[in-house]
Amino acid sequence: MKKILLLPILLFPISLFSQETDAPKWQLRGYLKSLQATTFVPKEFSPLPLPSEKLMSNDMLLHNRLNFKWFPSENFTLTAEVRSRIFWGDQVRFSALLNQNYLDQIDPGSDDFFDWSAGHQNDNGYALHTTLDRFYGEFYKGDWEVRLGRQRVNWGIGTIWNPNDIFNAYNFTDFDYEERPGSDALRVKRYLGVNSSVEIAAKAARDWEDFTGAALVKFHTGTYDWQVLAGVFQKNTVLGGGWAGNLGNASFKGEVSWFHSLEDTLENAFALTLGVDYTFENQVYVNGGVLYNSLGSTTQNATEIFAFELSARNLYPNRYSILAQAGYPITPLLNSALIVVYSPGDAHAMFLNPVLTYSLAQNWDLDLIGQILFQKEEKYKSPVQAGFLRVKWSF
Repeated sequence: MKKILLLPILLFPISLFSQETDAPKWQLRGYLKSLQATTFVPKEFSPLPLPSEKLMSNDMLLHNRLNFKWFPSENFTLTAEVRSRIFWGDQVRFSALLNQNYLDQIDPGSDDFFDWSAGHQNDNGYALHTTLDRFYGEFYKGDWEVRLGRQRVNWGIGTIWNPNDIFNAYNFTDFDYEERPGSDALRVKRYLGVNSSVEIAAKAARDWEDFTGAALVKFHTGTYDWQVLAGVFQKNTVLGGGWAGNLGNASFKGEVSWFHSLEDTLENAFALTLGVDYTFENQVYVNGGVLYNSLGSTTQNATEIFAFELSARNLYPNRYSILAQAGYPITPLLNSALIVVYSPGDAHAMFLNPVLTYSLAQNWDLDLIGQILFQKEEKYKSPVQAGFLRVKWSF
């Protein structure tokens, strides 16, 4: 990575007009977030020698995003979005003690074919990182859409896991990245009717082994929306599909993908996810889902959720996972949610993710978030407990 310091200019929202009676030609939106994180790791699970029974780390993140759009004509839009973060605290210092580069840990999902990121860090616990997170032009006319540049090719249907998201897979534990990763790609889409379309997308690649390209067909039958995809994912051919519809008053979604390796050194992979969600009359929201991941392990410990190599072929470190989620608006300004993921296996890994969100004022939100891991030896123990306090201003 280039060792260049780039800091965003924090701008107030503006709209520029060519004339007072014209539609706006420019648009700037974004947010500024402050995230305080405290993490506890018991001595027996810590990578560092500890004088006490538990390692506690405190970290701060200042996160800014600028989303810029230009509308030069009624058929064309140019989008550019810049994501900038300033980190300071114990995690950056621990990385230096372990002879690791902190920027290498946060940068892999920032770039694709083009390196549009810059960063700097020091041994005093500070790191800065800026990336051009989206940069694409979009042309649309009639039933056609063409988009070229860094974008999110969103082919997933499911709420948590998306085996059909072959271009830019994401980890749902990264809650502070709502926009999710993008790809340097070309996407062409033609609408065929209500909820029906054909789409072709291809990522830029330096050689065939890194190439991803596929076609997606969407159609509607009965009360269900369906999709089928086929193409190439790096060193694999891929065939998949998904659906979204209703089971009574509940929503029922699913995705499946089969990756056939073109090299003997790679295993074939298969992923299947099913999910049902429902909102009761008292506004309680519930969601249940399962994931089967053929490349997942039944022996890994719970901490692999933060360390495994994420890809479309491998969405979660465990082979079997069961998810339960519930949410409830306690008051019009205060919302609560809880996600629990259990993975059968030697460790009986469990991930708990409680969330409280409070609306402080218009465009101001306060979040209290927990991430707690459990694994079973003779009894359940927690190798990691983390708490986050986030304040977000949107403009």
